[in-house]
Amino acid sequence: MEQAFMREKPVLPLVLSMSLPMILSMMVASLYNIIDSYFVAKISEDAMTALALVYPVQNLINAVTIGFSIGINAVIAYHLGAKKEREVNRAASWGLMLSTIHGILLTVLCIGVMPWFLRMFTSSASVLELGLRYARIAFGFAVIIAWGMAYEKIFQSLGMMFLTMISMLCGCIANIILDPLLIFGWGPFPQMGIEGAALATGLGQTISLFMYWAIILIRPIPVRVHVKYLRLDRELILRLYAVGIPATLNMALPSLLISSLNVILAAYSQAYVTVLGVYYKLQTFLYLPANGIVQGMRPLVGYNYGAEEWKRVEKIYQVALLLSAGIMAVGMVLCQTVPSWLIGLFATSQETIAAGTMALRIISAGFLVSAISVISSGALEGLGKGGPSLMISLLRYVFVMIPVAFVLSRMFGAVGVWHGFWVTETVTAVAAYGIYRRELNR
Repeated sequence: MEQAFMREKPVLPLVLSMSLPMILSMMVASLYNIIDSYFVAKISEDAMTALALVYPVQNLINAVTIGFSIGINAVIAYHLGAKKEREVNRAASWGLMLSTIHGILLTVLCIGVMPWFLRMFTSSASVLELGLRYARIAFGFAVIIAWGMAYEKIFQSLGMMFLTMISMLCGCIANIILDPLLIFGWGPFPQMGIEGAALATGLGQTISLFMYWAIILIRPIPVRVHVKYLRLDRELILRLYAVGIPATLNMALPSLLISSLNVILAAYSQAYVTVLGVYYKLQTFLYLPANGIVQGMRPLVGYNYGAEEWKRVEKIYQVALLLSAGIMAVGMVLCQTVPSWLIGLFATSQETIAAGTMALRIISAGFLVSAISVISSGALEGLGKGGPSLMISLLRYVFVMIPVAFVLSRMFGAVGVWHGFWVTETVTAVAAYGIYRRELNR
């Protein structure tokens, strides 16, 4: 149970050592998504359309499994810091049990609703068939996904970021290799088409899970998962969900925002909708490193909070904030100096490039201050304060952004939506810092 380095190692090297493996693995995962789409597009345009239509439901599975696993991470890290060994083992055991239930329910629910869901967006028999063929295999791995995410966060709570990175990279690389082999039937492999893409994804996730199990067999970790720790404990279960449910909603809110802004922008021109889509592709590469810092910071905050190292919690927050602000500053400089080139990576229309250039310059004005909201929300999850963390996300994606974008669009046209971003980031940053200070003082 002794993870002394979490409260003894100098904070800056500690945060970097916890964050950099996560940044690298998330970059590789992002690359996998691009390569996966590339190979599926080679099957047919209908296959690519089917994959795009299935994606929101896949995203739901990811949101539920990752969100609940963040709850497991927070509870384990807290009890590690407090040196409560039995509570650590109970949190891990109940976390995996509940993750199993979530995976089974997600498999049944998502496969069951797919025919109805796909018919909402397409009348093409080919797209519908391809979507169902992909979903039946991909969603069949929901339990594997849930277990993999749970073990990932258990390892992260112990500060084992390098081993987490290795497991994630093994799964992603295996997926990238298996994609063309199973889709096109290269060598001894059968030609499976879109089912091959789904199976490659599932097998990659399975390999990541097997890596965690292999590591535990070779080098046992100081957390025990056993049925003897599954005595009913409502307080523990509620604590897991108190962080897990808000974290799940946090991951789902950006999709709601994009849909709402598309409705506003579509009234002016389809080019603005395209620009919004391009912006979110670009900002993914900016917020991935920031999210890696959050993943590295979260168990450190939880551990030191449990150990009652209040000053160290504050120091970790400050260092993570400075690192995130540095990343956002780089993004802001790029968007201010070469916006046309960035937009041109994803668009060819001169109208879209011109509109996107203006949009990036306006939106990026809020990048630097957004670091406060990102880090405050992640720190609150580490403290086990899921509700306050969710409130920050609701302000950022719903309560402030959507009304501000709507009002400004009525005053200044589509450009008003772009101004809504920096206005929202500024307002939310002030609120986020206040919420974080209040919860920490409690």
